[in-house]
Amino acid sequence: MSFLYAQMEESTAVLCSLSIILFAGFVVTRLTKRLHLPNVTGYIIAGVLIGPCCFQMVPKGILEHMGFMSDIALAFIAFGVGKFFKKEILIEAGAKVMVVTLFEALTAGALVAVSMKAIFHIGWDFALILGAIATATAPASTMMTIQQYHAKGEYVNTLLQVVALDDVVCLLTFSVVVAVVNAGNDGHISAYDVVVPLMSNGMGILLGAASGLGLSKLLTPDRSKDNRLILSVALLLALSAVCAVLGVSPLLSCMVFGAVYMNLTDDRKLFKQINRFTPPIMSMFFIISGMNLDLGAIHTAGVVGLSYFFIRIAGKYAGVYLGCAVTKMPVNIKKYMGLALIPQAGVAIGLAFLGQRLLPEEMGDVLLTIILSSSVLYELVGPACAKASFFLSGSIKRETIESVNRYQPPQLKKRLG
Repeated sequence: MSFLYAQMEESTAVLCSLSIILFAGFVVTRLTKRLHLPNVTGYIIAGVLIGPCCFQMVPKGILEHMGFMSDIALAFIAFGVGKFFKKEILIEAGAKVMVVTLFEALTAGALVAVSMKAIFHIGWDFALILGAIATATAPASTMMTIQQYHAKGEYVNTLLQVVALDDVVCLLTFSVVVAVVNAGNDGHISAYDVVVPLMSNGMGILLGAASGLGLSKLLTPDRSKDNRLILSVALLLALSAVCAVLGVSPLLSCMVFGAVYMNLTDDRKLFKQINRFTPPIMSMFFIISGMNLDLGAIHTAGVVGLSYFFIRIAGKYAGVYLGCAVTKMPVNIKKYMGLALIPQAGVAIGLAFLGQRLLPEEMGDVLLTIILSSSVLYELVGPACAKASFFLSGSIKRETIESVNRYQPPQLKKRLG
């Protein structure tokens, strides 16, 4: 492949690389779907296969200049998360759900950070960043399981509210940790070193709110669908660029952007339109993440990564249990919700890329390897654990599980008949 790329102009090589990335994701997800694995897993595996560690189907020089894809993907992810933060939902969630969310997220983060430091004697910078990322939860697998088995009831409603609030806690925690790490790199932490990054994040939040207000004014009823999409994407990219100048993650700002727009307009159609636009972007983001996975570093990070995998699960479970005990939530929520908070993917991978930039090169690669490899494991076990939590909590019955497992799509029935 390197010989073929050497014969191409730079623009041609970039176009070929993008085509290979998208085709690889499509082909591998055809295989992983047959194994009932999430698409995220297939994309990461595709990235590993075409990346520098295996077939080297994309030049390393091009890969090194595709870091901007993580910022773009994170902007769209955060904007989509923002739609869940309607004021009615936040009021309905109440203080109890917020307390449980704080407990489950921060317990997992603190347990991971302290354990990594105590067991492996790694630096506090690495431990704190890994702990902050551990607070994140990926809701996709859990929500797909809810839809597949038609789970419903108080348990499911509470879980959805916790999952929606979880990423907010994660982003705030990560922002504080980044401020502390940046200040600590100078050998001391002053109030100025901590306050300035927090003010930068505050400015990003204000810009996100202003963008939401501006978009609500720009998208008038007579605006065409094409122009609605163009204006929305343009504002998201501009907001991401400003956040890069401020030196902060676009996650929090873009999430506020989505939340403000949703509360002002209740325009669900725009979010659906953007969701139809983003699959190639998300595919490239996760595939490029897989291409950055250093298989050689897995040997170095093996024990640390495996410990992270189990310690985070223990932290999530313990945090839910403690939070529910404090707020006197129902017993079935206290006992089983921790099982449904295991998956970790999009936001965690994006934060791992941001964290990688803050650490020395070798430690940054280890951090990224831990998060990428554990994300595959979490996405493998997450749906089964969520299904178990719904069954144990009484949200789905055994008959429903057996009925869904017996179901065959009409096309398959026709072929078998």
